[in-house]
Amino acid sequence: MRILAADGLAPKAVERLKTLGHEVVEQHYEQPEVGAAIRDFDIVIVRSATKVKEPEIDAAKGSRLKLIIRGGVGLDNIAVAYAKENGIDVKNTPKSPSNAVAELAIAMLFSCARNISIAGHTMREEQWEKKAYSKGFELAGKTMGIIGYGKIGQCVGKKAQALGMNVLGTVHRNKPEGCECETMKFVPMDEMLAGSDFIVLCCPAADKPIIDKESIAKMKDGVTIINVSRGSNLDEEAVLEGLNSGKIKAAGIDVWMSEKQANWELAKHPAVTPTPHIGAGTKEAQARIGDEILEIIENYEV
Repeated sequence: MRILAADGLAPKAVERLKTLGHEVVEQHYEQPEVGAAIRDFDIVIVRSATKVKEPEIDAAKGSRLKLIIRGGVGLDNIAVAYAKENGIDVKNTPKSPSNAVAELAIAMLFSCARNISIAGHTMREEQWEKKAYSKGFELAGKTMGIIGYGKIGQCVGKKAQALGMNVLGTVHRNKPEGCECETMKFVPMDEMLAGSDFIVLCCPAADKPIIDKESIAKMKDGVTIINVSRGSNLDEEAVLEGLNSGKIKAAGIDVWMSEKQANWELAKHPAVTPTPHIGAGTKEAQARIGDEILEIIENYEV
């Protein structure tokens, strides 16, 4: 088969695919070129950079394209239902990035709790701000609320419990079994908002922001918010307002409403730990994603 890796693929996976007799093209196309380009491939592998929405699928109709693989969890950059209606299957790799994303969420928690981001910045500016940034707080004994308790949410929850935290989870569909215990329980959204010291978003993209002015008003004063899910789940202006008013103590944000033009005012806020969508950006996660993509292709019947 002819395979396009539009947003990169682990070298080991590329070599394995070639060994199996497939032709692998590693090339990124600018968005206006994607529709025409994918017509020439049986399988297209994308990450978050390349979108395969209705216009791209329309351009690929009647071509050799039969499968789109999203190297990662979220599928919001692919028109899944529309693709399937037009005979193009869609798969993702939900298992592979979970630990990497969860570790970033925990790293952001520590950064927010101990002012690591802004303290490090001021040190690089040759400023000794010990007094200003020695008013942190500990994670042990606190309560973490997790919105979305899928693979990533469960991984975050386990790590939080290992740090001595209690976990409140919310789900929009079925509750995963075997998670509830003395330090973890599922509760309605409003109870989670009111009872959590930290709130971590690990859910798929919603139709509108999950964290907005209304939901922030229901939170504890001095709450910390972490978003490692999708930028559209967070009302960035509402969070900025909450930070400036003191309602929100700190925030860690890896995903943004716009990745080409992030909310720089929010990213530069001294109480924010900002990162440029690096949740799955570890060598181990990329290798696992490559292995999972290999498994999909090896078991795929054209």
